[in-house]
Amino acid sequence: MTRTHHVGYRVVRAVTPAPASSPKTRRTTARVDTTRTPAMSSMSSRSSRFTALFSLFTLTACGGATGERATADGAANAPTTDSAAVLTLGSADLAVATRAEIGAGVTLSGPLEPRDAVVLRAQVNGTLAALRVNRGSPVGEGQRLATIRAAGVVSGAAGAKANVAAADANLAVARKQREAARTLFAAGAMSELDRQSAEAQYESAVAQAAAARAQSVSADEAAGYTAIIAPFRGVVSKRWRQDGESVKPGDEVLTVVDSRVLELAGQIGVADAARVRVGQSVAFTLDAFANDTFTGRVARVDPVADAGTRQVGVYVELKNPSGKIVGGQFARGRVAMGASSAVVVPATAIVRAGAGENQNADSTTTFVFVVSNERIVKRTVETGARDDGTGMVAILTGLAIGEQVVRTPTSAVVAGARVRFLNADRATPTSGAAPSAPAKE
Repeated sequence: MTRTHHVGYRVVRAVTPAPASSPKTRRTTARVDTTRTPAMSSMSSRSSRFTALFSLFTLTACGGATGERATADGAANAPTTDSAAVLTLGSADLAVATRAEIGAGVTLSGPLEPRDAVVLRAQVNGTLAALRVNRGSPVGEGQRLATIRAAGVVSGAAGAKANVAAADANLAVARKQREAARTLFAAGAMSELDRQSAEAQYESAVAQAAAARAQSVSADEAAGYTAIIAPFRGVVSKRWRQDGESVKPGDEVLTVVDSRVLELAGQIGVADAARVRVGQSVAFTLDAFANDTFTGRVARVDPVADAGTRQVGVYVELKNPSGKIVGGQFARGRVAMGASSAVVVPATAIVRAGAGENQNADSTTTFVFVVSNERIVKRTVETGARDDGTGMVAILTGLAIGEQVVRTPTSAVVAGARVRFLNADRATPTSGAAPSAPAKE
C-alpha cells in the first residue's frame, strides 16, 4: 500500500521488499526529501513574514488598548487639527451680541375683521323691491335698505286691526248690558240668572278684545318684516340678492359691517394666557402699512381653553375711525409685557441641548457657538425674554457684549472647528471680551 504525505515538501515514493516471513506482502514506505524547490522557498518566506506581522499586531493590540481608550474621550472635545475641514464664514453668518431693550410679549396673527358685522336676511315670503344699496354704500342706523312685497302679510295685518275694532265694539255693548243688568237686579226687576248671564257676556267680550289685540300685534310684526332696516351705522360689504328676486325666510339679502373698530381673533398657549389681561396694549403691524405701527388693546380672553388644541382664544381690538385700514387684512399683534435692557442675540443662534436626539423640546440647557481666536467655541448660556417681533432673545449669563456668535448653526458647525473669514466680509474679531458669567464649554 502506498501512502502519500503532503507537508509542503517534495515526496519521493520508495518500494522495499517485504520481510522473508511474508514473501507475498510488500510494504511501501515514504521517504521525505528535505530538499526544497525554489517555489517552496518563496512560500516559506511569505509564511514567516505573515507570522511575524501577526505577532506584532497581537502585541500592539494587547499592549495599546488601554492607551487608545484613554485618548478617545479627549479627542471628541479637542480642537481640530490643521488638516481638519475649515469653515468659511461671512458677515451674514455671524451676529454680534449687543445690549438693547427687550421685552417679553405674546404675538398674535390673523385677519383683522370688523367687530360689528351682520347678515340681513329675509323673514317673510315675498319679492324684493326698492333695493337701492350695493357694495360700499354707507348706511345709517334705522335706514330702510329694501322692501319685501308680501301682500298676504300686509292684508293679514289690516284684517287683524279690523278684528280689534270689532272686538272693542262688542266689549262696549257688553259693558252697557252688564251695567243695566246690575241696575235691574238691584230694583228687583231681573232675576239672578239673567244678571249672571250679562256678567258672563261682558267677560267674554273682554277676552275677545284681548285676543284680537294680540293677533294684531303679531300681524303688525310680520308686516314689519317686509322692510329690511340697517341695525347700525356702517357700510354694505356684500349684496346677496337683486331687486325683484323672490325670497323666503332665511335667505341672505345684504351684509352690513362697521369698520370703525377692527378685531383680531387669535389663540395663545395656556401659559401665555395667564399673563394676558383685558385692557393691555397691543402693537399691530400690517403688510399694507410696512412703516406704520398701530396700537390697540386686549378686548376679551376666553375663560376656557380649547379641549383639542389646549389653546386659549384672545380678541384684540384696533380703532379705525377714519376707515384707513380695510377689514380682512392680515395683521400681527404683539401684547407687550414690559421691557428691560439685556444682552441680545438672534433667536436662531440659540441651540437646545440634545436637539435632534429626541430630547425634551422644553429643555432649559441652551448654548451658542462663539467665534473666538478663529475657532468655534461651544458656550452654554442662560436665556431670558424673547421678542417674537424682532426675533431677538435676551442672554442672562454666558455671553458678553461684542462677542460674535454663529447666526444660524448647522451640522457643519462643531466645537473646535477652524474658521476662515471671507476677505470681503471679514468680521472684526472681539478679542479679550470676557463673558458675563463663566463659560460652560
